[in-house]
Amino acid sequence: MSFVDLKDARLVYGGGGGTLAVDNASLSIARGEFVAIVGPSGCGKSTILKMVSGLLPPTSGVVTVEGQRVVRPRKDCGIAFQNPTLLPWRTTLSNILLSVEIAEEHAKKYRRDKKPYLDAARDLLATVGLLGFEDRFPWQLSGGMQQRASLCRALIHQPQLLLLDEPFAALDAFTREELWQVLQNLYDKHRFTVILVTHDLREAVFLADKIYIMSKRPGRIVSATKVDMQRPRTLEDCFNPRFVDMVHDLRARIGRELEAA
Repeated sequence: MSFVDLKDARLVYGGGGGTLAVDNASLSIARGEFVAIVGPSGCGKSTILKMVSGLLPPTSGVVTVEGQRVVRPRKDCGIAFQNPTLLPWRTTLSNILLSVEIAEEHAKKYRRDKKPYLDAARDLLATVGLLGFEDRFPWQLSGGMQQRASLCRALIHQPQLLLLDEPFAALDAFTREELWQVLQNLYDKHRFTVILVTHDLREAVFLADKIYIMSKRPGRIVSATKVDMQRPRTLEDCFNPRFVDMVHDLRARIGRELEAA
């Protein structure tokens, strides 16, 4: 059984006479799979994440996670956005621990015994290269370091599902590529299920097991491409002819969707 399923999911913003954002979108994601969603700007990629997380229920169709229909916001998701949204008055460590302080199923455990959560936070910090920056405030961190902290915050409560909405788009090319490797390390270590929304086709090929392409709005899933490349991947793989060909093929398919009537 698939871990995440969308079956003919449709979402209209603003009610019956509103904007049709996603139309009859269907996809299936296995447990532990890393999936990327790409497509033209405004095609509804982020809307897919909102339906999967339960932030927005579909207008019609069915969205399930682990066999359960998603009808309300899910507590077992980790989410990271384009902007880190760290609280400026909290340190790196306390920003990461915010998730467990406010999540009902973790809050009581955290108040009773903080050590397991502190250990988990420091383990995550070590994995992303931020160990030693626990007491720094967001304004003392670079954009890339803030995004690393944001990833740690999304993972501190050990979610089964990680949803990423253009998490590296605001960063420079070198930092972005560095964080691809950071995310890959986190994924290899914890093997959570990931849905990544991105405009960067190289990013999609570097990170994902499968790439779904969406049409222009109203968005539909029009194709799926399996990334048959061994893990872990390195930046040198980006120059591999197979990697380059896959990026060009994805770009051509998206271009055809933009030209479609």
